Amino acid sequence: MIRLYAASPETVAVVEDGRTNLTLENQGARCLAVDPENPDTVYAGTSDEGLFKTSDAGHSWDRLSGIAHSRITAVAVSPVDGALYAGTEPSSLFVSRDGGESWVELEGMKNLPSAPTWSFPPRPWTSHVRALAPGQSDASLIVTGIELGGVLRSTDGGESWQDQRPGAQPDCHSLATHSAAPETFYEAGGGGFAESVDSGDNWSSADSGMSLDYVWGLAVDIHDPALVYVSAAPGPMQAHGSGHSGAAIYRRTDTGPWEPVLEDLDEFPYALAADPEKPGALFAGLGDGTILHSGDSGANWREITGPSGGLDALAAVAV
Repeated sequence: MIRLYAASPETVAVVEDGRTNLTLENQGARCLAVDPENPDTVYAGTSDEGLFKTSDAGHSWDRLSGIAHSRITAVAVSPVDGALYAGTEPSSLFVSRDGGESWVELEGMKNLPSAPTWSFPPRPWTSHVRALAPGQSDASLIVTGIELGGVLRSTDGGESWQDQRPGAQPDCHSLATHSAAPETFYEAGGGGFAESVDSGDNWSSADSGMSLDYVWGLAVDIHDPALVYVSAAPGPMQAHGSGHSGAAIYRRTDTGPWEPVLEDLDEFPYALAADPEKPGALFAGLGDGTILHSGDSGANWREITGPSGGLDALAAVAV
């Protein structure tokens, strides 16, 4: 059976066995991470209320008081050693090695030469950590995406950092990895899609076939690391505005080119999540809270009841 966690400013919806339960209501949830070892343990970052944790699949939540920042913009759990990473606005990165009880700031990231240039266009006086990708086989590897500042990399658990990686999109929106291809990292960015085959060190653009290049959502098939999905819009105004988004969901097999599986959408697909049980299957979370599911690599879709209001993050787990 599949369980979905869907985050919106109004709630974290838990969708399971045809039922939708609304939890963590009115806390401004915006990002999610599920513990790879326990599908009942989930972390939810919020816009202004800090970081929350549930150990019982959303029935109850606790605010993690050990992290100083209230605006949590990205969260991830290492599949290797269980380290919990949380990124914030303004851009800082913290790590916990005891399930969120205590935290250490990885201050070296903010000392990079590019740090003074990081700036988020709608609020140019600040920036934030938008995406986190811990290594799939190396607990010391962590790749971080700054909006807007680039893709950064640490190979020693965050003690030291490499600045913006060559070829990566500077306007990073999403990062992904895959257990079957641990050296491959994927990025969705404001100028297209980029990929690294050397553990996030060097990157190259790989967006042949896309007619839209403002790329946001990103998912890699759970069984096949060559099957990748992204969502894209003509630009930021269409993606985040109140009108017709004109967005698409694209699919790529092997090395491309990309092909659309949904086009000219009214609502922007903010979040994509691979089905953890069925090869080729995908969930897509739209900006109005609608969740779509395709069991055949995007050929056909059905609608699932999701949260009310906008949907920012989506996680799918097998239970």
